[in-house]
Amino acid sequence: MIMNLLKRKRLWLALLLLAIVYITNSSLLAKPRDEAPLLLAHRGLAQTFHMEGITDETCTAERIYEPEHPYLENTLASMDAAFREGADIVEFDVQPTKDRNFVVFHDWTLDCRTNGKGVTREHTTAELKVLDIGYGYTADGGATYPFRGKGIGMMPTLDEVMSTFPDRQFLIHVKSNDPAEGVQLAEYLQALPAQRLEQLTVYGGDEPIAALSKQMPQLRTMSKASLIKFVLTYTAVGWTGYVPASIGHTQVHIPEKIAPWLWGWPTRFINRMEDADTRVILVGGDGREASSGFDTPEDAAQRIPHSYTGGIWTNRIDLVAPMYLNR
Repeated sequence: MIMNLLKRKRLWLALLLLAIVYITNSSLLAKPRDEAPLLLAHRGLAQTFHMEGITDETCTAERIYEPEHPYLENTLASMDAAFREGADIVEFDVQPTKDRNFVVFHDWTLDCRTNGKGVTREHTTAELKVLDIGYGYTADGGATYPFRGKGIGMMPTLDEVMSTFPDRQFLIHVKSNDPAEGVQLAEYLQALPAQRLEQLTVYGGDEPIAALSKQMPQLRTMSKASLIKFVLTYTAVGWTGYVPASIGHTQVHIPEKIAPWLWGWPTRFINRMEDADTRVILVGGDGREASSGFDTPEDAAQRIPHSYTGGIWTNRIDLVAPMYLNR
């Protein structure tokens, strides 16, 4: 008899705990949000390409789809176009130069996209500024090169981006795992006013981001290590509704396949992250392909919860923005 009572008490306690967890984390009971999501344009408005069989060594300029617009990634023109189409944030890549500047360019080497040769960072700014960054793009296996001759002098410096768009938000991607690059970028960013720094986020390799964050703890950053820390910490304690300060004031890129498993997804989770000053960007897939996004209205409508109001990663801001701008 006593054993049966104890079993019943344990069952009721377990049911009560489950009910508390459900109530604490159910988006059905959360404060509704009616604002439009934050739209992040990856590399501005850029040429896209098929992802099948892609590796770190793949030259993506050699596998673009038939061009539907005239813009090349990581250029001032592509950034301007992305903002005009409705982007809230533009992501771009930086590479250090031999003369200790930063240029905006994706690749470790020049051979894929440009008419230059060798490692990008082993060239001076002047040498990089005369290259044709549209030289290597082809949609038909090399039969034609639609951007050849049209990208001469179009590789911008970080200075040019900051001065051309003084009031815009950016996500800066450090493409190496060299801590010295994080230190160099910190030296550059420390010269900017606090108001400007609030508009910038930096992500990339664990080592440079750690070095950068050490010198500039006020800056919003993200790396693979910080993302893993976030997921593990939030999984452990998020069911209570508590968000530790250690995962606040940061940015997290959450793959769509992982997102539904986060406590309170989507509305209550976004409410908590907003209170913690942590920006959430939803990316495509399971996280194995970092640049996967939501690139058609059908993608966004079918794969993103209608109530979601965090950030959305897209490679085609021109196609995706209209459905949210009219919300």
